[in-house]
Amino acid sequence: MTLWAGRVGTSLAPEVWEFLRAQDDELLPYDVEGTMIHARRLEAAGLLTAHELQDVEERLAAITVDDIEESDEDAHSAIERLLGDAGRKIHAGRSRNDQVAAAFRLYVGDACGEAEAALAAFAQVVLSRAEEDAGTPMPGYTHLQRAIPITLGHHLLAWVEMIERDRERFRHAAAAAEPSPLGAGALAGSTLPLPPPPNPMRNTVDAVADRDFALDYLYASAVLFVHLSRIGEELVLWTTSEFGFARLPEEAATGSSMMPQKLNADVAELARGKAGTAIGRLTGLLATVKSLPLAYDKDLQEDKAPAFAARTDVKGALGALAVLVRGLTFDRERMAAACADPLLRATDAAEALVREGLPFRDAHEQVASQVRAGTFEAPPAGERLGDVSAAVRAAKERWS
Repeated sequence: MTLWAGRVGTSLAPEVWEFLRAQDDELLPYDVEGTMIHARRLEAAGLLTAHELQDVEERLAAITVDDIEESDEDAHSAIERLLGDAGRKIHAGRSRNDQVAAAFRLYVGDACGEAEAALAAFAQVVLSRAEEDAGTPMPGYTHLQRAIPITLGHHLLAWVEMIERDRERFRHAAAAAEPSPLGAGALAGSTLPLPPPPNPMRNTVDAVADRDFALDYLYASAVLFVHLSRIGEELVLWTTSEFGFARLPEEAATGSSMMPQKLNADVAELARGKAGTAIGRLTGLLATVKSLPLAYDKDLQEDKAPAFAARTDVKGALGALAVLVRGLTFDRERMAAACADPLLRATDAAEALVREGLPFRDAHEQVASQVRAGTFEAPPAGERLGDVSAAVRAAKERWS
């Protein structure tokens, strides 16, 4: 079924139909929700009777993705077909342009909520491990070289800070998706006396043309995967024999088809690999939107596939990484030995001289001279991280 058959007097060529047909089944429940809102607007305007509205609501509640047929151009045309006689009235005062935009906004809002829930679950796992090892010494790194001793708990809190910012980005995208484009019609509203939907958009042209909310969602997903990629890289490094800081849990690792001894950090590696794909989805939609004239263009059919895929990857990666991090076995002795090198206290020694009144540059040169001569002796460890346990408790409160 198509919604424009009255204008085209023949069937589309199979090649054209296959090319134009939208793969948007995932949007169906959100289009049902948007259609419900529109049906109530029609009833309020006297264009549907109360009995017809009841029939529409009952039919909409029963629609599932299994009801979509190959002959349906998209989820929107499937809904109109499934509404029967009332379906021939339901499109009054709206276009697929505002219909799809409304459904897609509802989808993105829901996807953002799902991402926030998955982030919270992952954060709780990381915070639990940080609490256990708030005081466990490990080397801090710059340039992947051992730099200054920190604690494992302090390092894991850095992961939490990253995903906390990710949570805010998804919240921003959800808020951007909230305004409703219903009532915009094709681009210029309708002459029918329909009441506005809740939280309507201000401009009808922008309402059907805007995809900033989808870009915000894909941006949040891309930055999240950049963070997960960095976390994944550290997990890969920490579980190598060369680092030996942690051992992989068998429920979140794979083996080799040839080498019987291998245990691979595939979860961390795939999370790292998906960062490139997430970035590609964002840049792809940016490129699609960048030169489109207002208002709606068919190019915008390309907006949904990247959002559908991003939603799957966000949920999957965070869930799998939560299992991996929860099951890690940290080698505390190996980490302590790695930060036992007296040279990691060189900055402490320079700062001790500063406390005695020496200019920092002079102190730096003096300690560096001792390091070069092999005469450096580490001072007692200075306090530099604050109360890590208190920081974990504060983070838990923010995530609760």
